[in-house]
Amino acid sequence: MSHSAAVGRIEGTGVYRIVLLGFSDAEARLLGAALDQADYRVQYVQAGEASVERILQAPPDILVIDYTAMPPDYARRLLSEQGFAEHTGAIAALREDQLRRLENGPLVDDFVLKPVQPSELVTRVRLALRRRTNVDAQNVLHCGDLVIDLANYKVTLAGVPIDLTYKEYELLRFLMSNPAKVFTREQLLNRVWGYDYFGGARTVDVHIRRLRSKIERRPGDRFIDTVRNVGYRFREC
Repeated sequence: MSHSAAVGRIEGTGVYRIVLLGFSDAEARLLGAALDQADYRVQYVQAGEASVERILQAPPDILVIDYTAMPPDYARRLLSEQGFAEHTGAIAALREDQLRRLENGPLVDDFVLKPVQPSELVTRVRLALRRRTNVDAQNVLHCGDLVIDLANYKVTLAGVPIDLTYKEYELLRFLMSNPAKVFTREQLLNRVWGYDYFGGARTVDVHIRRLRSKIERRPGDRFIDTVRNVGYRFREC
């Protein structure tokens, strides 16, 4: 990635999106390659006001911030945005002499010391995701007898495979990873389709309807709630 570029991307196939913020090109590529190998989708973003707005438009599952590359107020502003920390985990990368910054700043889920070892970052990301989602040690999401095998991209209901499109799968995975949290249609468009998607909110309604027809086909099944005039949420399991 050239220094003039704002965003770099590694198009992994994983369902969780990781953003590396403020790292040098070389370090971002090194860490991004390790995360890609661990089956995460990775973006690396330079520090700057435009970057803050871009991240807030489409918050990632985990944000890894290079504290050595930016002033304290920059990270504090981003992590303190209303609702951001509720849906996004944060990992700080910093030098040992900067650890006091974590005492006075917004809470992060974890930290790693510079220079960051790729294998350590992958482990920290996995642990942060496990704390924030319903994912168990086997990389499986459960809600009653609705199960997502994240490693193999398989969804089953009472042991019976459910055939989902890629976006239906992504939508279910995101909602199921964040039970009881309400998301607007715009938030779901950003989190599942991406900030560069130009479709309207009706896209979400159509996919929710199709998803419900596949996972709520038995009497009494109810996994996704419609929150009137707001959006949708996955029921707490």
